[in-house]
Amino acid sequence: MTKLNQLQTIINEQHLDAAYISNPMTINYLTGFYSDPVERVLALIIFSDHEPFLFAPALEVEAIKGTGWSFPVYGYLDHEHPFDLIADHVHQLAGNPVNWGIEKGSLTVDRLQSLEQVFPDAHFNTDLTPTIEKMRMIKSEDEIAKLNEAGKWADFAFEVGFNAVEVGKSEQAIAADLEYALKQHGINKMSFDTLIQAGPHAAEPHGATSGNKVKENELVLFDLGTIFEGYISDASRTIAVGSLNEKQKDIYQVCLEAQLTAQAAAKPGITAAELDKVARDIITKAGYGEYFIHRLGHGMGSSEHEFPSIMEGNDLVLEPGMCFSIEPGIYIPGFAGVRIEDCVHITTTGCEPFTHTSKELQTFPK
Repeated sequence: MTKLNQLQTIINEQHLDAAYISNPMTINYLTGFYSDPVERVLALIIFSDHEPFLFAPALEVEAIKGTGWSFPVYGYLDHEHPFDLIADHVHQLAGNPVNWGIEKGSLTVDRLQSLEQVFPDAHFNTDLTPTIEKMRMIKSEDEIAKLNEAGKWADFAFEVGFNAVEVGKSEQAIAADLEYALKQHGINKMSFDTLIQAGPHAAEPHGATSGNKVKENELVLFDLGTIFEGYISDASRTIAVGSLNEKQKDIYQVCLEAQLTAQAAAKPGITAAELDKVARDIITKAGYGEYFIHRLGHGMGSSEHEFPSIMEGNDLVLEPGMCFSIEPGIYIPGFAGVRIEDCVHITTTGCEPFTHTSKELQTFPK
């Protein structure tokens, strides 16, 4: 059964007539076609008892056909009203569906109101987002193989990036070196903006790679990922430049212990909250609890952040095929930041990481 067939079966079970799928990542997951339409409309319409169709900007139609999509695809020009056209196609194919499922997490109020205007007798009350999240949560063998390949290229990026580190070189220049090397091997897109942060800058977990220059005797944080056939990698390592003081070494070793212990504990039967606590307790006991300011991990697959969240309060029991990050961090403002991360998939007995770059403290330049 294809993913699209699976969702159609769920639509029938929930007594829905149709579904309006608007999240580009969901459309990619179900059809194999990805595009960010920006301000334009891209939608997948699924019916309970008719064939689905894709609706897209006219400039995307040929690309959709090139993916092997075997159902209708309808395009629209910029001067046309997309929701009037969607309604016309729906009426021709399936009459007047009344009960619709939508993705409340991605459908804007403006577009929901547009749907309500062209389908005045319809109800758009059923949120399919949780259903789709659960579908995406358990990865197939093929998906895991693609995630492993993306992980190999992340390991390659770490190797190039570490060797590009020099005192006086900017974070941006190091990122450019590793991304150029990837492009030379046909890896043209990162799964998110490469993050390289040196010294105190690394204490900003959601900071950005900057023109800051690497200095002697500090920690440098790398957070990066690549894309392989629509599936991503995401990993973090922290390295030393020059000689570290005892506090720098300590926060690194505490973070490493938390990461390794949590990764060893990740297996079927443990809950997301329990796994978060494994790492958090180690960091808290060492006196750095206030500096671990985010969840332990997030789901990943065809997008960077998916379901589930590995965090306090989430009693979801881990199952084989779930994929997520394990990324404890310690961020001391004005001093330093350390994050060590692998994404893993749960097996029948434990977990396996997608990246394998050493997590022991390494010093560069060699």
